[in-house]
Amino acid sequence: MATFEKGILGGFSGKVGNVVGTRWRGKNVMRSLPQRTSRMPTAKQEEQREKFKTVIEFLSPIVDVLTLYFGSPQGDKSRSNLATSYHLKNAVVPTPTGMVMDYAKVLISKGDLRGIDAGTLTASATQTLVFGWQDNSGQGKATATDELMVVVYAPDLNLFYSNVLVATRDATTATVTLPNFMAGFEVQVWASFSKPNTNYAATSTYMGAITVL
Repeated sequence: MATFEKGILGGFSGKVGNVVGTRWRGKNVMRSLPQRTSRMPTAKQEEQREKFKTVIEFLSPIVDVLTLYFGSPQGDKSRSNLATSYHLKNAVVPTPTGMVMDYAKVLISKGDLRGIDAGTLTASATQTLVFGWQDNSGQGKATATDELMVVVYAPDLNLFYSNVLVATRDATTATVTLPNFMAGFEVQVWASFSKPNTNYAATSTYMGAITVL
């Protein structure tokens, strides 16, 4: 891949011969078309492709949360790029029926803010999840006004619920009411804290699996 600013063609988008032109991160970029090959992919290549497909499909619905709260951009790597890289390395595992996410290792946020201490999760009537935690304000950069975020995933429905403004850190308890159609389904739950009006967040906590009442 090559970048260019000026030339006989100027900036262009689309295919010209064996070259494709586009704009990427504010720069004019040219790349050659991939060469077709009749070679079959190796088992390792197939495994990596399946891992990538599984991770991308899982993370895509919560990309807005990841873009806000997953670490800090590093050069050309955005927060969503960092999230994809982390989950490819740590949170997808092979099974006899294909690749699956390791929910206990999934992260919805990543950072240095103090996270959840002594977190609890229970299910209550009418599709309500009840969260509890200790007020650890004053530890590190944690403050009473830090905001609790929650992400819920129902594997059988392949659907997410997310809320990044659930309660403040000093509340020590909060309830989240899920959509009616999630009643009776087991869901996977993650929670974290973020600093108001910033991208500064804690590394999220896996709260476990629970059946919605």
